[in-house]
Amino acid sequence: MAALLLTGVVALLGPVLLHARAGWATTAAAPSAPSGPSATVATVATAETRPAPATPFYATVFERKPDAAALTALGRQLFRETALSGSGRMSCASCHDPAHAYGPANALAVQLGGPGGGQPGLRAVPSLMYRQTTPPFSEHFFDNDGNDAEDQGPTGGFDWDGRASSAHEQAEAPLLSPFEMANTDRTAVLRRLAASGSAAAMRDTFGPHVFEHGPQAWNGLVLALEVFQQSPRDFAPFSSRYDAYLRGRAVLTPAEARGLALFNDKAKGNCASCHPSDVKRGAFPLFTDMGHIALGVPRNAAIAANRQAGWFDMGLCGPVREDLKQHAEYCGLFKTPSLRNVATRQVFFHNGVVKGLDEAVRFYVLRDVHPERFYPRDGHGHVHKYNDLPVAYQDNINTDPPFGGSPGGKPAMTEREIADVVAFLKTLNDAPASASASASAPTSASASAFTPKAAVAAALAEAALPMR
Repeated sequence: MAALLLTGVVALLGPVLLHARAGWATTAAAPSAPSGPSATVATVATAETRPAPATPFYATVFERKPDAAALTALGRQLFRETALSGSGRMSCASCHDPAHAYGPANALAVQLGGPGGGQPGLRAVPSLMYRQTTPPFSEHFFDNDGNDAEDQGPTGGFDWDGRASSAHEQAEAPLLSPFEMANTDRTAVLRRLAASGSAAAMRDTFGPHVFEHGPQAWNGLVLALEVFQQSPRDFAPFSSRYDAYLRGRAVLTPAEARGLALFNDKAKGNCASCHPSDVKRGAFPLFTDMGHIALGVPRNAAIAANRQAGWFDMGLCGPVREDLKQHAEYCGLFKTPSLRNVATRQVFFHNGVVKGLDEAVRFYVLRDVHPERFYPRDGHGHVHKYNDLPVAYQDNINTDPPFGGSPGGKPAMTEREIADVVAFLKTLNDAPASASASASAPTSASASAFTPKAAVAAALAEAALPMR
């Protein structure tokens, strides 16, 4: 099943492989990241990766034609290759730890990267799991569920603001982001890769002369990372206790069952309105509708950019994403993440401001009835609610249950009910990753142990997924 899915991914790329975009030789260097709170808002806004182009750029011809298993094996190695970063110390796995659902292993609100490895980012790092069916970003989405006349609004895309339209663009962006792997340009990445322990794997996969053709080597690198991130074994195993429950192979505890009921109850948790929990058209739930929503989470003073009073990360309308900045109705909207493996995280929401899963659930329940729990007070003692979004855009903030109510009012759920929802959410954790997937990110030197024949055999063995 996994082999068929991955083969399908590569097959779908076929028509695109014939497309090339001019401009390799003139690739601009990534702009310098701000050095600290004194950096201007404009500098911070333009330093992050800009909206990706509409058409992905794939290599046109390789000397060899690797199959999905070979690309997956190479991508798995490159995912851990520290030579891909400007500092030589950071790999994809540094922020997207396989042992933590391909999310952060620590409690930092934003991860550190950049040329020296100490540059703080702007947003919390999301998990990379369960993204295989993410559609390109659209301002208007009509779900084919019998109510397709209703516009669901902005939907899809990768990243918190949906600016990457494909998995290929999402895999490419961190390599050149000054906040992440901080390479000055593609040539710098390839120079380091060609001198690394992964160079032999690139040549074995794409041909001995792959590094002699910059666009080929670049797109081979990104294609391998992309295909690896489509691997069902690694990124969509559907191996949680809830999946076993859906298969009739497990029983939820009383607390978990109550939590599921509250999760689905429109007058209580109402979580399923954005995080659907049911099997739909034969597919297990991803626990996200892939829409974009404004939650009004508090400002996070731990993020360096937020020390500038005039800086606001407003999601779809910028300033990180620039193509929708004229749409005031999109200000404050961020993509709804999957809740699968949510209990492996230590910080929550796009700015990592809330710590602990139970507190994240409380935010939904208590935001409006006890705002003092989450927001600071001004000089007059008044609670400064929604302090991370300018007043002009606060009408965009969602007030559906469990939000709503007046300060001091009755919460939509009790503490026991919150605990039950948390108990249910913990059933969404997948089984621990395999030893190979959970291995610590190697240095470039240790990566030289790769042998294509053995890696391909391992990838083929992993493809033997059970029916679900």
